[in-house]
Amino acid sequence: MSEIVNTAEELVTPILQEKGLELVDVEYVKEGKNWFLRVYIDKEGGVDIDECGLVSEKLGEKLDEKDPIKGTYFLEVSSPGVERPLKSKEDFERNIGSNVYVKLYEPINGEKEYQGLLDAFSNEMAVIKYRIKTHEKLVEIPFNKIAKARLSVSL
Repeated sequence: MSEIVNTAEELVTPILQEKGLELVDVEYVKEGKNWFLRVYIDKEGGVDIDECGLVSEKLGEKLDEKDPIKGTYFLEVSSPGVERPLKSKEDFERNIGSNVYVKLYEPINGEKEYQGLLDAFSNEMAVIKYRIKTHEKLVEIPFNKIAKARLSVSL
């Protein structure tokens, strides 16, 4: 499956660069009996349905030419939404001051999940300000210990 994701990333990247768009994530997943190739794109201020449609059309043509997926699947191109995943160090740097949810590979201070304000990111270390009851606390999380992270709309 990762080969399909890698091929999709390679094919969509030049399309996105031409349009000034950013690749957020690609996933190839089975839901029920159907397979979905999902491509999440974004730009400053967000993407609209026309941009998603254009990328879907151009990527669909490239996928038909290269044919990396045997069998049927659904191609979906969309915005990552308000709870956008944070994958790269650049994502963390751009989102300092935002509310985030972070899941870790192993516990720090006895916890594997943190939700709070991304207070800082430097030297591959995320600093999250979170609350326990009425107390504000800070936790430093090494980037390589983060299993998943996303923006969070609720605290």
